[in-house]
Amino acid sequence: MRILRIVATFILIILSVAGEGYLCSAIADIYTYTDEKGVVHFSNAPTSPQYHLKMREFHFDYKKLYAGAYDQLINDVCVQHGIDPLLVKAIIKAESDFDPMAVSEDGAKGLMQLMPETAGDMGVSDVYDPRNNISGGVKYLKRLMGMFNYDLRLVVAAYNAGENAVLKYNSIPPFKETQEYVRKVFKHLKEYKRVKGSHS
Repeated sequence: MRILRIVATFILIILSVAGEGYLCSAIADIYTYTDEKGVVHFSNAPTSPQYHLKMREFHFDYKKLYAGAYDQLINDVCVQHGIDPLLVKAIIKAESDFDPMAVSEDGAKGLMQLMPETAGDMGVSDVYDPRNNISGGVKYLKRLMGMFNYDLRLVVAAYNAGENAVLKYNSIPPFKETQEYVRKVFKHLKEYKRVKGSHS
């Protein structure tokens, strides 16, 4: 009976975590039945009508975990600099998908994919440290906000292509990569705002 209580408790814990929908994704069903000797049988592919659905099997979605883990840090840094934390979160999603160790082919590094020159200008000493990286990225965004009069599309374009490219064309540069990047960031931003609105 003690083993059964432990199993039941484990199932309840898994189900309660899964219900939050933040860290897990369902990938299979678990079925169970108790035989005449009181032995509990589990299967993800039941071969007898005696089995009944008990729970779903889950795996951790670490990208969603990253996304939630950095929310407070993003908020703290953004409050200091007056930048929308949802915009920063959308940029991080587009840049590194919340991988603090990400490195691009061009040499951009960390959560906000800072180039070495930008990281140096923004006083970033460790691009792989989440707080350091986000702080530098947000400082850079603040500088771009002032440069482009808070026009978010130009700011996001400049974050990708550089301020000189945006100044040259006085609009989003005609680069396929940059135009796709701007669309991606605003898509993420719209989704984050929708999720925030549904929880408010």
